[in-house]
Amino acid sequence: MLDQIPGRFAYGEEHEAFRQSVRAFLQKEGVPHVGQWEKDRLVPKDFWRKAGEIGMLCPTVPEAYGGLGLDFGYNAIVNEEMAYNGVPAGFTLQSDIVCDYIAHYGSEEQKAKWLPRLVSGETITAIAMTEPGTGSDLQAIRTTAKKDGNHYVVNGSKTYITNGQNADLVLVVAKTDPTATPAYKGMSIILVESDREGFKRGRKLDKIGQDAADTSELFFEDVRVPMTNCLGEEGKGFIYLMSQLPQERLSIAVGAQASAQKAFDETVIFTKDRKAFAGVVFDFQNTRFVLADLKARLQVGWAHLDWAIRRHLAGELTPTEGAAAKLWHTELQWDVMDKCLQLHGGAGYMNEYPIARAWRAARVSRIYGGTNEIMKELIGRSL
Repeated sequence: MLDQIPGRFAYGEEHEAFRQSVRAFLQKEGVPHVGQWEKDRLVPKDFWRKAGEIGMLCPTVPEAYGGLGLDFGYNAIVNEEMAYNGVPAGFTLQSDIVCDYIAHYGSEEQKAKWLPRLVSGETITAIAMTEPGTGSDLQAIRTTAKKDGNHYVVNGSKTYITNGQNADLVLVVAKTDPTATPAYKGMSIILVESDREGFKRGRKLDKIGQDAADTSELFFEDVRVPMTNCLGEEGKGFIYLMSQLPQERLSIAVGAQASAQKAFDETVIFTKDRKAFAGVVFDFQNTRFVLADLKARLQVGWAHLDWAIRRHLAGELTPTEGAAAKLWHTELQWDVMDKCLQLHGGAGYMNEYPIARAWRAARVSRIYGGTNEIMKELIGRSL
């Protein structure tokens, strides 16, 4: 259990009390249903609303907008427990990313309308950045939002969009001035409700892992939205996105560390139970040495993660530090997953074992939120 890891210093007693309620909820409402959700390749909306009822969604939202007015540590608790328990709903996107965009840059009208719904789970959100022809190069997007009277007309397509099938509100990154130089000065974030004419959902994308996680294509064909749906100032979208990256990448690091710990814990149990050559797999020196190395690295990981969380709570985590956290913890996650799968032997290759599903799910961590190659580039630029 994550609350039994010795020496952690990121959280206080109230955080840990919150953890217990989150864990109990996930054990009752999430874990027993993950198998069915993986078959459906979708987490039902009622799970979001139930999570909203106990305060799991967007806990940092001020009380004036229906939230609990807590700090990011509560977000991190939710992230840790969901990753450790293998429940794949896209809560962290809503709580750690979209919520903050609206809270920091939204108009009073936008905040009053949307934040209470994000907190309750009544509204599920997505952020649409990536396009079929662009990955990490956000400035190369082609989706446009052209002015027509007091409206924007949005045209374009997006892919790899988390919560795409469930989303009621999509934050669309689009070019409001395609001629701007440099290109980032012409980018804005436009709020598009899913019931707008011309908005279409594409396929539920068939991924190699995280089967229950909703990832989709989205299409915008002459979608008209009022100009009041622009989030913040027109032309500032790229700047807004960049300013929120430390928290987004820290969030990824949190999930990576927790899922790595789960894989390790399950592997210790498995190797002590698995019979081999008149003993058990754990009796082999190689097994103990591999696990000992992983335990030491996980110990270092938790210390660094708590440092990063405390830095972020103090408003001091820099973009470079956020990138480094994402890089280090996702690389650790992958190495732990791969070694733990190996220690499972043939069983590790079977999807009926949790390690197989966890191994597949972990592969994307080094890709989303900016690839780890981009993280190295960002860190390198700071030297």
